[in-house]
Amino acid sequence: MMISIEEMAEQFKLLGDKTRLKMVSLLSQQQMCVCHLVELLQSTQPNISQHLRKLKDAGLVVEERRGQWIYYSLSIEDKPHLKDAIEYLPKVGEEEQGKINAMMCE
Repeated sequence: MMISIEEMAEQFKLLGDKTRLKMVSLLSQQQMCVCHLVELLQSTQPNISQHLRKLKDAGLVVEERRGQWIYYSLSIEDKPHLKDAIEYLPKVGEEEQGKINAMMCE
């Protein structure tokens, strides 16, 4: 199925926000809970949740409930125009990865 230029423009516009672009970069490497993103992006939970909702509404992110936590992951298999661009985003460094691994959602 071909995507319309309007849909494509909307998706790229969403990624034009630095916070959302960083979130997509992080989620392209692994699933994360809101608390991980709050910590890594040094932001507030309501702010991160609002960005996630926009990404989810656009079909770029999916959520999976595990007990009381919701984990988010990227959903771009059907969006090759985004997949290629996202591959060029900077990857999580060792220091950030260590933080993620040590983090427990509370």
